[in-house]
Amino acid sequence: MTSLPVYRWRLAPDGLATRRQLRARGLRPGGQPVAAQLERPRRRRGPLVAYLYRIDLAVPVRPMTPAKWAALAQANAARRLCPSCRRDAGYVIPPTLGMCVPCAYPQQHAA
Repeated sequence: MTSLPVYRWRLAPDGLATRRQLRARGLRPGGQPVAAQLERPRRRRGPLVAYLYRIDLAVPVRPMTPAKWAALAQANAARRLCPSCRRDAGYVIPPTLGMCVPCAYPQQHAA
């Protein structure tokens, strides 16, 4: 097993990029293996690690199809639907509450 080259923060060579940097260019790794590792030191914990991919092997991002847009809209609508009162809350329901604010705190919103 070969180990990955490790670069310090902001010292990676040209031609390598993280997933986010690839996405900003309209690219994706496209199944290529990780080319290197980037480490950002922290004081009291282990370093932050980011994986680097070769830009020349990256492929364009697949375009969103109408079916994907519809599935995304349906998923976002489900996050807004209160399971208690079955109404669209108008915002994404907080996972900590599990329901819309009026259902979670009925005494405060009864006025």
